[in-house]
Amino acid sequence: MSEEEDYGETTTVTPATTKSSSMRATVPISIIKQFNLKAGDKLGWKLKAENGELVIVVQPIKNQRP
Repeated sequence: MSEEEDYGETTTVTPATTKSSSMRATVPISIIKQFNLKAGDKLGWKLKAENGELVIVVQPIKNQRP
């Protein structure tokens, strides 16, 4: 089994723009549905060590509405 098969879903990282060093990746539709994400919603990213591995935790940031 390849390393890529160990993950439920994979995306490809691409340059955000030609003039920036930022990168972007597509959010899989299963995650969009799970968190009911819409265009313009924000995601918070954390990097943490867990059991000797670095883990990226991504959470939706819900806008507070009046």
